[in-house]
Amino acid sequence: MSNTTKPVNQKAWFLVLPVIVCVAFSAILPLMTVVNYSVQDIFSPERRVFVGTEWFAAVMRDEELHLALWRQIQFSLAVLLVEIPLGIALALSMPAQGWKSSAVLVLVALSLLIPWNVVGTIWQIFGRADIGLLGYFLQWVGMEYSYTGNSTHAWWTVLAMDVWHWTPLVALLAFAGLRSIPDAYYQAASIDGASKWAVFRYIQLPKMRGVLMIAVLLRFMDSFMIYTEPFVLTGGGPGNATTFLSQYLTTKAVGQFDLGPAAAFSLIYFLIILLFCFVLYNWMQSLGTSQKEPGHE
Repeated sequence: MSNTTKPVNQKAWFLVLPVIVCVAFSAILPLMTVVNYSVQDIFSPERRVFVGTEWFAAVMRDEELHLALWRQIQFSLAVLLVEIPLGIALALSMPAQGWKSSAVLVLVALSLLIPWNVVGTIWQIFGRADIGLLGYFLQWVGMEYSYTGNSTHAWWTVLAMDVWHWTPLVALLAFAGLRSIPDAYYQAASIDGASKWAVFRYIQLPKMRGVLMIAVLLRFMDSFMIYTEPFVLTGGGPGNATTFLSQYLTTKAVGQFDLGPAAAFSLIYFLIILLFCFVLYNWMQSLGTSQKEPGHE
């Protein structure tokens, strides 16, 4: 019997090469530019001075940045605490098959098709007391609601807007996870007389862990970079109540034209997102390994 090995065909790398070029052009080169700006004081396209880590130190001492970071963390955690359970509940209540399932899937996904700036405009009108249903109803029940004048109302309105816009994404991912569970699991649970909670706890939730991990990471990253919706709805106000990190960065880079501090802040922003995603991923992985499925005890 011959021990000769078949030569490996390396031509497949030519199929991957366009992807590598696109990633390099759209991600690596801009990142290198940001790194270059973060260590220089730019006076003009022709005049710049190397300052090392000066901008990083200045950004870390910025009190407004600390407040914006705290608001951002609060908002992203609130998004996860509301949208993940709500999306799972919505997926569990959706029809499993037939034309009703298709119709519900289309209806649920409608909000995902609306552009971000249009979502902000919709809720801007929706929350007005004179022409908006939400604002008029809250005024009618006796609540002095004003997302433009009350910082608490503005924060909760932005959160409600994000929940309305993105909970369907979690629901669709959870629905896909539910549909991938073989019927044999449900048949075994029925024979054992398992309750609905037991079926959810020991069959559905463990089997959805993969898609829920994707949902958590996607929703965290997107909510941590939210910009367009609150900018259109509140402009970051009243005061700085809804000024999140992305808007603070845009103001510093475009409004104040502080390219050096803005570039340093962008890199810190990027590292913060990576750190939180790493922690969330490992936490969910540890939860999955600690759970035991039926028959594995």
